[in-house]
Amino acid sequence: MTIIAAADGSALGNPGPAGWGWYVDEECWAVGGWAHGTNNMAELTAVLDLLQQTAHLADDLLVYCDSTYVINSVTTWMPGWKRRGWKKGDGKAVLNVEIMKALDAAMRGRRVRFEWVKGHSGHELNEAADRLAKAAASSWKQRIPPSPGPGFAGSVVRHPEARPGRTVDEPDLFSYLERVR
Repeated sequence: MTIIAAADGSALGNPGPAGWGWYVDEECWAVGGWAHGTNNMAELTAVLDLLQQTAHLADDLLVYCDSTYVINSVTTWMPGWKRRGWKKGDGKAVLNVEIMKALDAAMRGRRVRFEWVKGHSGHELNEAADRLAKAAASSWKQRIPPSPGPGFAGSVVRHPEARPGRTVDEPDLFSYLERVR
């Protein structure tokens, strides 16, 4: 079986309040972010969290992504960066290297395929991931960590943004997005 998901990131000001989100369906999605980050950090982290939350599954993973930076980083550039000690061809340090290293580790032994989709073109999964990422960034702009979402059943990943004591009755971000659409 193949898990099909979309991942996206958003930054208000770039850098600025940043949010990320990945989406499979209404029952399976997650968000996060920071009070200060870049769009690329958010795009990468959305994919990283998706990989980490599905690490316990043997399924293949298809990730729709509107960021060629993310796709090229993971599928094309990373092997060269690693050979050069995480340096680019010009000798400069790879940007977002800690996230890149975590992505490299999360990809090991996985069957993951990335497919580029044009952003804001009506692709259902990408549009949902985009809404989640933007809402998370907006939440961080107000200095309010967003509810992390349900994630993948059986995942042992804990979101750093998860608030202790959150109850199932607390409204989640996806419900909020449905109300404001």
